[in-house]
Amino acid sequence: MDEMRTDLNYAEIAAVLKRELGMEGSPVAIKLAGSKEQIPPGIEEIGDETKHCMMVTMARKEGRCFYATAEKHQCMGGAWALGLRERTPSLRSGEFYFRLGKYESWAACRRTIDRIPHLPSGETWATLYSPLETTPFSPHVVLIVAEPRAMLKAAQSLLYRMGGRLYPEMSGIQSVCSDATATVYLSGEPNISLGCDGSRKFSGIDDSEMVMGIPGELLAEIAAALPIVTGAAGSKK
Repeated sequence: MDEMRTDLNYAEIAAVLKRELGMEGSPVAIKLAGSKEQIPPGIEEIGDETKHCMMVTMARKEGRCFYATAEKHQCMGGAWALGLRERTPSLRSGEFYFRLGKYESWAACRRTIDRIPHLPSGETWATLYSPLETTPFSPHVVLIVAEPRAMLKAAQSLLYRMGGRLYPEMSGIQSVCSDATATVYLSGEPNISLGCDGSRKFSGIDDSEMVMGIPGELLAEIAAALPIVTGAAGSKK
């Protein structure tokens, strides 16, 4: 099993995140399983084909816990970013996003796609999702959806101990799959995304909300710092 050595109280951490950030719904625990053996007993596979960003919403707002193999991932771009499938020819060439009208040229699409962080194709056997407070697995990434002020407090909490700066990266596409999940898994650094048209259209991310992915290893640190940061004299009440 691919688990962390340190046992964390995920219910307590989730309670802190929800309380201090004023979140609507739960933080979402996500795991990228490399084999069937890494699926904890009792977790069932999702029934219908669904997009990754929609699966996140199912855990976030409906409290569902499940896993999804490549065959259950409806979005080809998301499945590619998460290491479940090969990149399709239309994604590779730039045609897919060019036809959506968001770029001046196929070359501009290609430059964007080629720089999207993604796991090696075939490295992931299934993706797992659960509300953080009831997760039966150690998450690789915890995804939060919240308003900009909450993201400010989360960012300040991540910098509370060591200071410095955060360097979010995004391109306006594949926000939940690449920006908030694959990028965070690969880099070990938190990432904030503005969301994308697809995730806002299909997964219920509100126009007033943003997305952040946090490495599972940083959960204890952010949960400890959040109450201090939000209660600080310099924080807006």
